[in-house]
Amino acid sequence: MMVIKEIAVYTNILNCRIKKYFSDKLNENNINLTPEQFLVMDWLWKEQPISQQRIAEVIQKDKNSVTKFIDSLEKKNLVFRTVDKEDRRINKIALTREGADMELATTEVAIDFMNDVVKGIDENDLKTYVRVLLQMRKNMEGGGQED
Repeated sequence: MMVIKEIAVYTNILNCRIKKYFSDKLNENNINLTPEQFLVMDWLWKEQPISQQRIAEVIQKDKNSVTKFIDSLEKKNLVFRTVDKEDRRINKIALTREGADMELATTEVAIDFMNDVVKGIDENDLKTYVRVLLQMRKNMEGGGQED
């Protein structure tokens, strides 16, 4: 198999397996989130309130998907919507107390999960992997070669 094709195939397979494995880990720890909902929550733990548009940008999902994630998180009483005071067309998303309170336990599960995923891989190899991923993303955004 050509290297380029291998990269595409194995990247896709890894993405699917990581989501499934993380979903299993969340369930095992009684954390009622999907991996995608976790991405939303993780961003909100860093910065809130935040617009739905900004969430869509940072997690690389379309606005309709993000609306569904927010609806689901709202039903779980983890987030709430407010209307932006300056632009009423913009919904801002913020954490409820329950959503804020789950940060520590959920982040610990996520870190343990990723430690399992990268177990046995040299730290320099991981740094190289991150650099390669960032360059690939930059190439797709039209940024070209990194200095």
